[in-house]
This record gives sequence, C-alpha cells and structure tokens, in this order.
Amino acid sequence: MNFQSRKRLILQTLEQAGTADVHELALLLQTSDMTVRRDLVELAAQGLLYRTRGGAMRLDLASTPVRFDNKIAQRVEQKTHIARLAAEFIHEGDIMFMDCGSTVFQLCQFIRHKRIQVITNSLPVMAELLGSSVTVNLIGGEVDAARQAVHGLMAERHISFYRATRAFIGVDGVSATNGLSANSEHEASTAMAMAQQAQHAYLLCDSSKLEQTKYLQFAPLTLVQTLITDNDASPELLTMYRETGLTVLS
Repeated sequence: MNFQSRKRLILQTLEQAGTADVHELALLLQTSDMTVRRDLVELAAQGLLYRTRGGAMRLDLASTPVRFDNKIAQRVEQKTHIARLAAEFIHEGDIMFMDCGSTVFQLCQFIRHKRIQVITNSLPVMAELLGSSVTVNLIGGEVDAARQAVHGLMAERHISFYRATRAFIGVDGVSATNGLSANSEHEASTAMAMAQQAQHAYLLCDSSKLEQTKYLQFAPLTLVQTLITDNDASPELLTMYRETGLTVLS
C-alpha cells in the first residue's frame, strides 16, 4: 500500500475514532510500526493530525497548549523562511529575547555562529544553542513539560531584570482589529514581558495565524514593531497590517 492510500486510511480512522495508536494503525494498514510512525511524522508536518505518545490524535481534539514537538513539525518550510528573514536583523553584540514559539526556535540554525546573548524561556532553544558562539541566559521558573518552556511569576520577574536590543516572539493568533492572542495565559505573559523589555520587538508568525483570534486577547498590535510572516499571506492582508503602522516582511 502506498503512502497516499495509508494517509487516507489513517485520516479516516482518526475522523471516526478521534485517536489511534501506532500498533493499531499498523494492523489496519498491514505494515510495520516503523512505517506508521514515519507516516505520522509526515502527516503532522502537513498539519493534518497531532502526534501523541504512541500514536496520533484528530486536530480538533488536541488540548492546549499544544505540545512543542507537534508544533515544531508543522509548516516547517514557512517557519524556516520567516526565521531566515528575522536573522538578517541580528548583529554581533546583540542581546535578544527568544520566547518558546516553534517559529522562533527556527532562528537557532541561523544565529549559532554569532557572538550574541540570548535570554530565553525555551528549553529547546537552550539545548540547540549550547556549545555555539551564543551566550545563553535561561529564564527560571516553573517548567511546562508539554511546551518545553519555563513560565510563571518568577520567569516574568527574571525577564524584568534585563534589557535587550531585540525580542523575537510568537503568538497563536494576530488580528488587525483584536491584536495579539494566545491559547495560554502563561505564553501571553511571557511574550508581553519580553516585548516590553526590548528596544525592538519582532513578531514571527506564519500566515495561518493571520486574522485569527484565540482564547486570550492579551495585547494590541502596538506591542511589536515588526511582523515577519511567510509569502503565503495575501498582498491585501499584508497591506492591511502595514496600514496599522507595522513594518511587515514576508
């Protein structure tokens, strides 16, 4: 059975049952567990399902905040494009905030060689930059295992001690009318604290999040100065954001 046929059956199973484990799918597809795992990685990267421990889940059943390993697998090409554009603004000697967003994480590959300081609440960012030319300052506080990030009152206090030349943050939704929104109070408060402590704040946001409003509306668009998105966004939409005063790159 080829990948397209397996894909159709996997998605049909999730549509009917909501969740499925790897071994169950392997029996259904008459293939190996390894092949199923590889298929689930590819389908998660296409944004068609969420990976779970040992299987997969239908998108609308996934709890929030979304696991980091699911988010990092989605829209990889777009996120890499955004990170490459953002990296052009980073110069030797910069002090930067980087939050726990999956698009912000993609910055790591483009800055490892730079002599800069990064202040982050992201455990994957810390791990990726260890041993590079970058000096890493890990924010302290409570660890969110699903998001692989540090949040809470102590994290916000830690952020307040520092001033940065730049902050790179992500959100779950952005709207010209409603501003920035998130699925979690923790993520919202961290992003806001970082943006307020930086000379210039960059919002790294793939086009699927544009004109989306999520659970918590936490800040107006004026929290950031630059929006960097991908080239799937329509020119009309980008013009609308520019008219609010944002610098917009895609």
